[in-house]
Amino acid sequence: MIDAILARADNGVIGVDGQLPWHLPADLKRFKALTMGRAMVMGRKTFESFPSPLPGRRHIVLTRDRDWQAAGAEVAYDADSAITLAGPQAAVIGGAEIFALLLPRIERVELTEIHAAPEGDAVVPPFTGWQETWREEHSPDGDRPAYSFVTLLRPAADR
Repeated sequence: MIDAILARADNGVIGVDGQLPWHLPADLKRFKALTMGRAMVMGRKTFESFPSPLPGRRHIVLTRDRDWQAAGAEVAYDADSAITLAGPQAAVIGGAEIFALLLPRIERVELTEIHAAPEGDAVVPPFTGWQETWREEHSPDGDRPAYSFVTLLRPAADR
């Protein structure tokens, strides 16, 4: 099953200047748990936003730049190649262009809904029509906004 794993603000923002516009340790812990031991499919900018490759995971980087390479990255130049490299348990982790490109192949979304509207330059539209199968609410804490962990499945008619 191909999953999308992301945090998305109420206004659709997922990033600003190559970074998350919030810091939620529980979201980072969940991301680690959901991706550990898996192949992650991402765009070049997402890969370059990491200080180094994340341990315990494969990094499949989808890029149009045929000359790009980086230590710890397996490079793919099209969606089919990226999914083939990643295998059947791929975790699509961003950015916005990669989510849009691979959305027809994604079967489950592990979403952190950030209940805020930060400024940002990377936006993902809502997952309209997807079936919510699980939700866990979290209250705001200091300067950290409220958030919800949500699991969405592609509608049965679209599978």
